[in-house]
Amino acid sequence: MWKPRKFAFLIWLLVLVVPSLTEAASGKRIFADVLRVEVQKTRPGVFSFSATISSPDTGWKKYANGFRVRTEVGKVMGTRVLFHPHVNEQPFTRSLSGVKIPANVREVIVDAQDSVAGWGGKSVRIKLPR
Repeated sequence: MWKPRKFAFLIWLLVLVVPSLTEAASGKRIFADVLRVEVQKTRPGVFSFSATISSPDTGWKKYANGFRVRTEVGKVMGTRVLFHPHVNEQPFTRSLSGVKIPANVREVIVDAQDSVAGWGGKSVRIKLPR
């Protein structure tokens, strides 16, 4: 009997684990990595983030096309879309402001997306200023 949990696990394995193993085995980077994050509280419950990203951009066919701020349980608090490659600008830093985060959330995770490989590179976990 086919169970949805088994199917979800197989999808997770194919989407997240296999590309990571492929990247590690080949020695060739495929994901965008977040190297550093700075965060500022702009007003109660609202934050601005500055993320430094390193990506194996090759041009319009493959580039870092965004980063997100999410909670530990995966709830996305904010996303910055990147509209062009950064082939000759590595690493690069971009900002995201106006991110509303509930007072009970003490830290967040920032990760980057590649236009081909998706999410899966190195993330940065950062504590929020109070």
